[in-house]
Amino acid sequence: MNRDQAISLLKHYNTQAFHIQHALTVEQVMGWFAQDQGYGDEQAHWEMVGLLHDIDFGSYPDQHCAVAPGILKDAGFDENFIHSVTSHGYGICTSSPKPEHQMEKVLYAVDELTGLIGAAALMRPSKSVQDMELKSLKKKFKDKSFAAGCSRDTISEGAQMLGWTLDELLDKALQAMKDIEAELRRQIQNVCGPASQSGEH
Repeated sequence: MNRDQAISLLKHYNTQAFHIQHALTVEQVMGWFAQDQGYGDEQAHWEMVGLLHDIDFGSYPDQHCAVAPGILKDAGFDENFIHSVTSHGYGICTSSPKPEHQMEKVLYAVDELTGLIGAAALMRPSKSVQDMELKSLKKKFKDKSFAAGCSRDTISEGAQMLGWTLDELLDKALQAMKDIEAELRRQIQNVCGPASQSGEH
């Protein structure tokens, strides 16, 4: 399946712009981490897993990660891909396997974190991550009332899985968001339309 087909599949099951924007964000961040972690030859695969990680969430939020395998299998994806997609729900969704590959651990760690960084960016006058510093992000992370839907426990557990300190994970993810911001905005405009830039960076 090429990227255009994957986006069509994503939009079939996710009609809200915010969900599409989140998928595009995770796609771009996963591509950045593929390069950062020495898996540049697998970048397209990392991005595809990021793009489709929430494939069933928009239509089946109460069965998240349980419906995804059927959707992905019918679309022609193999068991390894399905394992990678569903592993990001480990500890939350009963059917989700534990992340094993480095890519799966990165996805688990950055899924919630990209949402937190995006929400923090929207609070800034610039509406951008470019002028955000690590200390500012750490302050938002510690404020449990800010972006309360972003699980700090999951982010912390993801850092542990990767063998990184929390600061290392936050710093890498923030740098990723800075580096992909311009391209992400273009992708959001292309996929969701020009009126959808306010949902997530």
